[in-house]
Amino acid sequence: MRKNRLVALLLVVAVLALPLAACGKKNDPVPPSNPPPTYPGHYPSQ
Repeated sequence: MRKNRLVALLLVVAVLALPLAACGKKNDPVPPSNPPPTYPGHYPSQ
């Protein structure tokens, strides 16, 4: 009886862990070639 519970628990853990292990990063992100400037390079004068 105890062995069956252990096997069932290990099976549930494996079934839940395998999809998470498949969600890996495929390669490094590539930045855009010419990103538009989002902020001015200086502070506005008061």
